[in-house]
Amino acid sequence: MSEHIFHGKLIPDSDWYDWRWQFRNRITTVAELTESIDLTEQEKQEITQCLGKFRMAITPYYASLMDPTDRNCPIRMQAVPSNLENRILPCEMADPLNEEGESPVPGIVHRYPDRVLFLVTHQCSMYCRHCTRRRLVGEEDMVISDKEIDTAVEYIRSKEEIRDVLISGGDPLTMSDEKLEHILKKLRSIEHVEIIRIGTRVPVVLPMRITLELTNMLRNYEPIWINTHFNHPKEITKDSMDACARLVDAGIPLGNQSVLLRGINDSTDIMKDLLLKLVKNRIRPYYLYQCDLSQGLGHFRTRVETGIEMIHHLQGYISGYAIPKFVIDAPGGGGKIPVNPEYIISIDDNEVVMRNYKGDLYTYPQPPDIRYEKEFHLNAREVCDENDNLHNP
Repeated sequence: MSEHIFHGKLIPDSDWYDWRWQFRNRITTVAELTESIDLTEQEKQEITQCLGKFRMAITPYYASLMDPTDRNCPIRMQAVPSNLENRILPCEMADPLNEEGESPVPGIVHRYPDRVLFLVTHQCSMYCRHCTRRRLVGEEDMVISDKEIDTAVEYIRSKEEIRDVLISGGDPLTMSDEKLEHILKKLRSIEHVEIIRIGTRVPVVLPMRITLELTNMLRNYEPIWINTHFNHPKEITKDSMDACARLVDAGIPLGNQSVLLRGINDSTDIMKDLLLKLVKNRIRPYYLYQCDLSQGLGHFRTRVETGIEMIHHLQGYISGYAIPKFVIDAPGGGGKIPVNPEYIISIDDNEVVMRNYKGDLYTYPQPPDIRYEKEFHLNAREVCDENDNLHNP
């Protein structure tokens, strides 16, 4: 039996590992925050000003990972508001991905032909400072109504091309098991829905939410895939990895989506450490996102070249399955666009000239043009016949 200190009090395991206790005791005010980290009076004023526009909530668990004195702590930077969030650049938008413009019914975003995004809540256990949906998430702890669920499900049922549904929000795993199961059961009643995915940051910021009861319930609705959101190696803890292991052991494949964040993970060494720890724990790196153009995120965005160079310096030095796809979610609703290092130097009818991860050049000969395919096969047949004659006189 161990104890944990939170706001100067000893918290027993029975409370600390109760996800509902964690949720009830989230840090939401400057006064509560000062009990976890050192803040100057100016910082308190700036955070208060920021909270007038964007909400804060930090679980006691995630707060325990913050360095109380280091203002550049990568955990702290993801959780604690900054006065830089009040600076709205001309290019920034409330809805940079045009999700509202591609929402045929409330809660549904239908951008790609065979899949939809199903937003079931505005509530998260922690409100990340780099959140793309900050226009919605944290404004109110809204969970979708039964009527809205029925409307969304009927839309999915009416579109037979939809085979994949991504449940997101907010964070779907902040809902009760019963509410989440209600949604899963309705989706599983649709014959053409093959895959259900859940996007969640709960294993990172509230790992005690991944209970045996939850994993047993999810197993009833396979195939389910879960994508989580680790951004930094310091988030890889025993508690977070135990939570992920419970999901994987229940037969649920885990992927990870990271956001490239200035001053947090925009170093190849840091990213390499994160990726290797993820795959060691059976979590497949999926996407590395360029930070979106949501309002107040300019200080988090890196240059695009940073991500390209990072992927270039990872390629060949760690296993390919450990390298995520670097993407920009195109402003205005263009979807995810892969942005990769340039490995093809030239390509023509005869050959492809390539550069490998070390910078060395290699040539790959093109196959014969289709116009010469018949001649190619005839010549190949003649060679085979000649060899047969030599070996079988």
